Amino acid sequence: MGNDLGWASQTKNNMNTLRNKVQLIGNLGQNPEVKELNGGKKVAKFSLATNETYKNKAGEKVTDTQWHNLVAWGKTADIIEKYLKKGSEVAVEGKLLNRNYTDKEGVKRYVTEIQVSELLMLGGGKN
Repeated sequence: MGNDLGWASQTKNNMNTLRNKVQLIGNLGQNPEVKELNGGKKVAKFSLATNETYKNKAGEKVTDTQWHNLVAWGKTADIIEKYLKKGSEVAVEGKLLNRNYTDKEGVKRYVTEIQVSELLMLGGGKN
């Protein structure tokens, strides 16, 4: 019985670290938009396409593309600005953020984006 409780405790500890964690591999949809804010801190915003391929009922290959909005800060933004461009393949890890704002017409808009904490460049240096 003690072993079962130990396993449950370990599982709970592992799950706590996974509460808000996103991992994606995909390609940039456009060149990153990088801005330097007051105080010199940089922010990079970009979209990432992920593809899932499957066969439909007719046996035809179908590719489903999902688009994700990503934001990165500081040194990660520096790396993105220096090395990434439209089409670059990357693996990212981060967390989901939900925010809202009011646009110029007074309409409340909602945004879900991924705040990047880890970035790995893939693709072997393709241009």
